[in-house]
Amino acid sequence: MRNISLILKQFSKSVLLVAGMALCGLTANAQADPAKGEAIFKAKCTACHKIDVRMTGPALGPQLTEETDDAYLTKWIQNNQALIAAKNPKALKIYNEYNQAGMTVFSELADADVANVIAYVRDDWKKQQADKAKAPAGGATAAADSGPSSLAIFALIGVIVIAFIVILVLNKVIATLERLLLSNKGLLVEEEETEEKVKGDKLAVVKKALKNKKLIFFIVLCGTVAMGSMSWVTMWNTNVHQGYQPVQPIKYSHKLHAGTMKLECQYCHTGAFKSKNASIPSLNVCMNCHKAVKTESPEIHKIYDALGYDPQTQKYDTTKAHPIQWVRVHNLPDLAYFNHSQHTVVGAIKCQKCHGEVQEMQEVYQYSPLTMKWCIQCHKRTNVNYKGNGYYDKILALHDAIKKGKKPTVDVLGGIECAKCHY
Repeated sequence: MRNISLILKQFSKSVLLVAGMALCGLTANAQADPAKGEAIFKAKCTACHKIDVRMTGPALGPQLTEETDDAYLTKWIQNNQALIAAKNPKALKIYNEYNQAGMTVFSELADADVANVIAYVRDDWKKQQADKAKAPAGGATAAADSGPSSLAIFALIGVIVIAFIVILVLNKVIATLERLLLSNKGLLVEEEETEEKVKGDKLAVVKKALKNKKLIFFIVLCGTVAMGSMSWVTMWNTNVHQGYQPVQPIKYSHKLHAGTMKLECQYCHTGAFKSKNASIPSLNVCMNCHKAVKTESPEIHKIYDALGYDPQTQKYDTTKAHPIQWVRVHNLPDLAYFNHSQHTVVGAIKCQKCHGEVQEMQEVYQYSPLTMKWCIQCHKRTNVNYKGNGYYDKILALHDAIKKGKKPTVDVLGGIECAKCHY
């Protein structure tokens, strides 16, 4: 019995030891839970920090990997201002490096919360580095651009082939009928002799087809119609660039910004509602968002290069700045005058009526033909909203005056306005 009790005591000690180790392990995991840290990071840190890219603050992945003193990191996150006031060397170095911009104090975070955030950042940074190591050296290959659908071309070829087959069948029927007529008249022997003469000729079929007046007429007719149509379409579409879609220096997606993000057109094209030209937005408009959004994108870095902006120091070097060479999409001849504000404000015309569904375009192209005929048709179909419009009020008052027998003078229609002569 004594041996059994000793065995039970030893077994109980082993069980308690294992349970204690397991409890320690669970406690350690509870103190550093990356999943909980991710939730806290997204709620409190993403406004100023990213794991792999520097924003208002440093890129946290490499920063927290290099800094292994978790006790110091906890104090810095909870109250960095206290460390700076205490002249802590590490705190002063970071403070001066970022132009003495103070970091938000997170005194509400417990030590366990800070440990969770640190664990999440380090874990995510390791995953990113592992993914980069696994990626092929040349990078992911871009998907091949599929060309335009050839359905229309094959359909046209099919129509021509079918028409040619019909002609051959009709010729065969006609030839059979002619043979019957010749047979009734007793002239079939001469035809057979003629066929025997050309039997040895390799081009007999071609020569026979060339003698077929109906076939020759059909070929000439098709050629004339085709050439005439091509000439007419070419001349009609001279200087008409509908569908023109140039390659721009920066791949800007209207579908993403105007469609998914719901940005108003005038946020970028401010001139559309107050001047003749819609105007191309300055790069500073782009920087309103992209100083912190998608900073890792190569296309965004083209904006940085054009402005001479360094995302690491967040400073501008005007000596490196240069303009972006955008390619104009919509071009009107010099003889045509078009005012955006007159159409968008007075006419209350939406941008999509002329430019198409821009919010669905990955890259903008010329949607409308922008011809005189197209503009005139629009003017004929668009109703005028004359109520509350000062210009039309004058016109209506003038009509009433004419009805009463009064003779209008030029000044009534704005003939003495300064801009009539001085412009």
